Amino acid sequence: MSNLLALKEEDLKLMLAAQVHLGTKNCDHNMRSYTWRRRNDGVHVLNLGKTWQKLVLAARIIVAIENPEDVVVISARDIGQRAVFKFAQHTGASYVGGRYTPGTFTNQIQRKYMEPRLLIVTDPLSDAQPVIESSYVNMPVIAFCDADAKLDFVDVAIPCNNRAKSSIALMYWLLAREVLRMRSALSRTEPWPVMVDLFLYRDPEEMQKEAEDAADEEIIAAVPADQEVQPAVVQDFGGLQAQAKVGEWGAEEAPAAVQYDTTGAPVAAAPVAQADWNQPNWQQPAAPQGWDQSGTAVTYQQQ
Repeated sequence: MSNLLALKEEDLKLMLAAQVHLGTKNCDHNMRSYTWRRRNDGVHVLNLGKTWQKLVLAARIIVAIENPEDVVVISARDIGQRAVFKFAQHTGASYVGGRYTPGTFTNQIQRKYMEPRLLIVTDPLSDAQPVIESSYVNMPVIAFCDADAKLDFVDVAIPCNNRAKSSIALMYWLLAREVLRMRSALSRTEPWPVMVDLFLYRDPEEMQKEAEDAADEEIIAAVPADQEVQPAVVQDFGGLQAQAKVGEWGAEEAPAAVQYDTTGAPVAAAPVAQADWNQPNWQQPAAPQGWDQSGTAVTYQQQ
């Protein structure tokens, strides 16, 4: 039986790749027994052998509860909310994603009042409020603890890196798989078809960027190989784009828009009458020159 529950080489490689063993530079005195050594840069390295032992112990406690809904999983940070949701989906447990409402375990008047028998938290520091309230109702607590975590009111501490999204996703994936194996819902000789990527948190901005890149690739793929993608051409509606603003006197004006008739042939623009600046009033016809000319000339008589 001990050989079946022992740490496999494949699981150890996954834990190393997800950096589960990397802790923090600060170490709590209660977590020193779970650390293996300290690197030159000050980072504490966690003992993965003890991590796996605590993981199996937590799975045994979860399986011992008859109703899976009496187990509640909580994660206040964004990087653990997807892992919490997937763990609850595969194991049948309850979950609280996002902000925890104070009094959920103690105030019976609340609409979201819960009476679970077991609490699982992602980080005892960020999830301190539910951990404190669990002590009021005598509820056991299982927590994923980093090297600097406080173990107050924590019954089972699983030492792991709870700051990286890959580490949190892998730990919840391993815990869910072990629970299903102990419930005989999954064979130990067959791999679990659920991938670890489903437990991994994804940034909405990265998802939007990937969607835009995929849309651009589809547009480029739709264009034939012998045809180049031309840049977008701004259409000129009624010559509005051709009208340029003249900032100074004497600056060149933009050419007028070309008009076409019904047959499609260009229509020549009408000549613009040039104004004679030598005339005193170019809107009226010019007066005849000389005083001896009759007509509209005004004769002044000396009184």
